[in-house]
Amino acid sequence: MKKTFSMLALTGLLALPVVGEAATLENEIAELKRQLAEQQAQLDALDQTVWHDIGTRFHWSGDFRSRYDYYSRDRYTAANPNATVTEKNDSLMTNRLRLNMYAKVQDNVEFVGRLAMFKAWGMQNAPDDEGGFFGGYPGIDGNSGRRASDNTLLVDRAIVNWNNIADTNFWFSIGRRPTTDGPPSQLRQNEDRRMATPVSYMDWPFDGLTIGYAYDKLFSFVDLPGRIRFCYGRGFESGLGSTTIKDTDFMGISWDIHNQGNRFVYLQSYIAMDVFNYPDIADPLTEAAIFAMMGPRDNVGDIYHTSALYMDKVQSVNYFIAGGWSRTDPNQNGMFSDMAVGPNTSSENGYSIYVGTRYDLPQAPVKLGLEYNYGSEYWIGMSPGHDDIYASKLATRGHVYEIYGIYDIPGRQVSPLGNAFIRVGYQHYRYDYTGSLDWNMRPYDLGSAAERQQAAAMGVLMADKADQVYVTFEAKF
Repeated sequence: MKKTFSMLALTGLLALPVVGEAATLENEIAELKRQLAEQQAQLDALDQTVWHDIGTRFHWSGDFRSRYDYYSRDRYTAANPNATVTEKNDSLMTNRLRLNMYAKVQDNVEFVGRLAMFKAWGMQNAPDDEGGFFGGYPGIDGNSGRRASDNTLLVDRAIVNWNNIADTNFWFSIGRRPTTDGPPSQLRQNEDRRMATPVSYMDWPFDGLTIGYAYDKLFSFVDLPGRIRFCYGRGFESGLGSTTIKDTDFMGISWDIHNQGNRFVYLQSYIAMDVFNYPDIADPLTEAAIFAMMGPRDNVGDIYHTSALYMDKVQSVNYFIAGGWSRTDPNQNGMFSDMAVGPNTSSENGYSIYVGTRYDLPQAPVKLGLEYNYGSEYWIGMSPGHDDIYASKLATRGHVYEIYGIYDIPGRQVSPLGNAFIRVGYQHYRYDYTGSLDWNMRPYDLGSAAERQQAAAMGVLMADKADQVYVTFEAKF
C-alpha cells in the first residue's frame, strides 16, 4: 500500500511540469494568434494601398523605338527663287520610349496614362530645321511628347473615364486626350488595334473632355454597333492680364458610325474657335523671333474641319480611303493673307484625299504597304503632333507617296502585348504650294516664277520636294 502511494505521488510530481508546460504553450499559441491577427490587419490595410495596386490593379506596358532617317529636301531660296538648293540630313537617329499605365479606380471608373521620351542621338534639344515654326520642331503644346527633344519623360496622355453612367451606355472622359496616331495609322505602325479617337488628319495633343454614347443598333438596323462622342478641348490658354486675346478651343463630334470586325466607318467634324496666329512656344528665343516677324499673338478667326474614313480587310489585304475638308472663317486680322496686300477676310476652302493598302503575306512575317495623300491649295491639316520626323505628310499641299515593309521578328511570345519588328519605308513629298500647316500666309504657287519671287520677298520657305528613307527597330512589352 505504501509502495503504491509512493508511485502515485511520484507520477503526480512528474505530471506537474507537463501541465505547466501545456499551460505555457497555450498562452504562447494565443499570443501568436493575436500577433498574426495584427499582422493580417496591417497586410489588409496595405492590400488596399500599395501592394494590391502593384500586384493586381495597376498595369504597365510600353514600347521602345530606335529610328534612322535619311532626309533630303530641295527648296527655292530668296537669293535665287528660280533654282533649288539641296539640303540633307543623311543620318538622323532617334530613340523613343513610351510607358502606358492603366488602373481601375472603381468598377466603373478607370485611369489611362502614357509617359513619353523622344530624343535625337547626341542631343538634348531638337535638331535644327530651317523650315521654321511650321516645319514642326519648335516646342508647343500641340507637339509635346511628339517631337524629338531631350530624355525627359513627358505626360503624353492622362485620362480618367467614367463608364456606364447610371447603368446606361453613356460615358464621360476628361484629361489629356488620346488624339495622336488616329486611324488608319495603326496599319503603318504595325498595331492590331486603333490607337486614338480621331482620324489621323487631327494629330494634335490637347487637354479636354468627352461625353459619349455606345449603341448596338444604328437607326434601328440590326448588328450595326458604334459610338458617338461630343468632344471639347483647349488648344491655347490666354491667361490673365490686359491682353484681349481669347482662348483657342476645339469643339465637335467624333462618330464611329460602324465598328465591327475589320470594318470601320468614321466621321469627324469640329470647329477650332478663335484660332491664334501663333501658339505659345516653349523656347523664348524662338518665341521672340516669331514675335519680331508676326507681331503680338492674336486671334485670327475660326477653322471648320470635317473628315471621314472607311477601312476594311479582305483576306490578307487591308485598305482604307479617307477625305478631309477645311474652311477658314477669318476675323478682321485675316487668314491666308498676302502681307504685301493686307488681311484676307474671305473664307477659303481646302480638301484632302488619303488612300492606302497593306498586304499581309500569308504564312510569312512580312507586311507590305502603300499610301498616297493629296492636299489642295488651302488645305489645313491639324497635325503638329505628326510622326513623320520633319514634315507632316497629311498637312502637305501637294502629293505624298509612301511605301513601307514590316518584318515581324520570329520568336515565342511571352506576353499578350509582346511584339518586336523592323519597319523600312520611303516617302516622297511633292509640294504644289507653300505653307503646309499654316493658315496665316497665303499659299504661293511653286509652279509660278512670279509667285516664287513674291514668296521670296516675304521670306517664305519654298520646299519643292523632299525624300525620306526610314528604318525602325521596335519592341512592345
